Amino acid sequence: MAEYVIKAEKLTKKFGDFTATNAISFEVGKGEIFGFLGANGAGKTTAMRMLCGLSKPTSGKATIAGFDIYKQTEQIKKNIGYMSQKFSLYEDLTILENIHFFGGIYGLNNQQLKSKSKQLLHDLDLEKEAKKLVSGIPLGWKQKLAFSVAVLHNPAVVFLDEPTGGVDPVTRRQFWDMIYEVAHHGMTVFVTTHYMDEAEYCNRISIMVDGKIEALNTPSNLKHQFNVPSMDQVFYQLARGAKRIE
Repeated sequence: MAEYVIKAEKLTKKFGDFTATNAISFEVGKGEIFGFLGANGAGKTTAMRMLCGLSKPTSGKATIAGFDIYKQTEQIKKNIGYMSQKFSLYEDLTILENIHFFGGIYGLNNQQLKSKSKQLLHDLDLEKEAKKLVSGIPLGWKQKLAFSVAVLHNPAVVFLDEPTGGVDPVTRRQFWDMIYEVAHHGMTVFVTTHYMDEAEYCNRISIMVDGKIEALNTPSNLKHQFNVPSMDQVFYQLARGAKRIE
């Protein structure tokens, strides 16, 4: 039997008369890279906020790393990592200060912080840059640093909300090498992206349209199902019927 780190069953979120996510159900296994795709307004961000324990569902149920999203939100927050394109690091702190700050939030003690900070700086080849303000390093390095900080405490699952937006193709490929590495060691990766070539890197993909999951399968199976050669065309076939946009 597969070990599921994320389980959602008929998860629904309404804002007044508007249904942002409509009875979505899916499971994500340990060490799986799960792509969560959809056009703007499809409901991806709302769903991710519920899974992270930041927003309570209107109905349905879900567990993250075995914890209930209604009753155990604090335990969930300790067992996940989170990174977004828009805000992940403090620009006016140094690289090392950011590592220590977020490591402290994630509950690492001083000894763990010292050891993990040293290893992280070594892995990213940033030892000489440790006291440089984050505002002074290139976007690609910021994103790789933000990802490394998000997984510093070895969470059961890391949520990545459009993590590679705006970075060059080479850096995106390097970023995905980092994703493969943590997944190889058993961490579950839940990622949203607008880049369809990145969708090809995922083990499985769900595609949301107007608050519902309209497709869920491996990239190769989805291309076969829709009889098209690329995920771009799979996405287009599903998203072109969307009735709502942000």
